[in-house]
Amino acid sequence: MNEENKEKELNNEHSVNDGELKGDTEGSTNESGLAETALETDIEKLQKQLDESERLVGSYKDQLLRLAADFENFKKRVEQDKIEFIKYANERIIKELLPILDDFSRALINGKATPDFESFYRGVDLIYQKLLKLLESKGVKPIESVGKEFDVTYHDVLMQVPRPDLKPHTIIEEVERGYMLHDKVIKHAKVIVAGESKEEGDQNN
Repeated sequence: MNEENKEKELNNEHSVNDGELKGDTEGSTNESGLAETALETDIEKLQKQLDESERLVGSYKDQLLRLAADFENFKKRVEQDKIEFIKYANERIIKELLPILDDFSRALINGKATPDFESFYRGVDLIYQKLLKLLESKGVKPIESVGKEFDVTYHDVLMQVPRPDLKPHTIIEEVERGYMLHDKVIKHAKVIVAGESKEEGDQNN
């Protein structure tokens, strides 16, 4: 092989190698470009998701603020309703008591004009019975005390009187009547009870 042929072969080899190198470089560039495009697409998707999340957060925040304001207004309305209820809770019972109060007023006026105490007493007793009937219709009932044994649940003792003929702590007099509202004591009866006689007390000592 002469020098000229060797040089041609060498040039051909260089051309092949340059082509292969160029092809490899172009392939790498294309792959890099595709990867970059895919990354940009992913970033865009993530950005859209982030924007949507921020929008939802803002929307939920507005809803929460509105709910908080509505709840605060509701609390104020409930408080106002409560005040009004307490203020006028007894309105109905008071309206029902007013006619009885008028009856008392008329009885007192008429009592001054008549010397007949018996008729005056009957008039007042009639009013008293009307009042009791009204209270009973509302669940109020008097506590029966006289003759019963003292019970701290229903009675307050004002004093003890020696009564050898009675069992100790038997109620002998009701100074002020007690009352219950349904099953609840709303006023204790003030009573006088039988105590031990002096002789019994000395024997016990």
